Amino acid sequence: MNKFLTLALAFAASPAVAASGPFFSLHNTNFIVLLAFIVFLGVLLYFKVPGLIGGMLDQRAENISAELEEARSLREEAQTILASYERKQKEVAEQAAHIVEHAKLEAAEAAEVAKEELKAAIARRIASAEDQIKSAETAAIKEVRDTAVSVSIGAAQDLIAKNMTAAEGNKLIDEAISDVESKLH
Repeated sequence: MNKFLTLALAFAASPAVAASGPFFSLHNTNFIVLLAFIVFLGVLLYFKVPGLIGGMLDQRAENISAELEEARSLREEAQTILASYERKQKEVAEQAAHIVEHAKLEAAEAAEVAKEELKAAIARRIASAEDQIKSAETAAIKEVRDTAVSVSIGAAQDLIAKNMTAAEGNKLIDEAISDVESKLH
């Protein structure tokens, strides 16, 4: 019973009961608000606003679906491009490895050629040095002989000058003159 009494008192305290006068009177604000609400709903239905809102929501849903589909296609295209670039990168890496390997082979060949050229250059320089040594040796021997001849001539002159007398010198000069005359005529 308490529940019933509480419910009855709650309805009694409502604004509709609190308003003065009859409910269906234009002086009752609750009735005016109810009428305005019904008119508002009628205007919305008359101008087909719920259909317009539904159409706009449907259009928005279609736009979102189209954007999602476009995003999927863009994603697939990006994955295709990524795979293509990865393939190209792999090919480029293989080409780079081939180029490096080829360059190493060429460098090894160039090193061998350089070694051979260096050996040939060293052999030429050794031969040139040996020729210079032989030439210097020959020049030294010639110089020693010339010096020995000069020294022996000088020694012979000194010896002859010390041991020869004036008569013997005149006799040698006369013999040399007669020898020259006989050879010239």
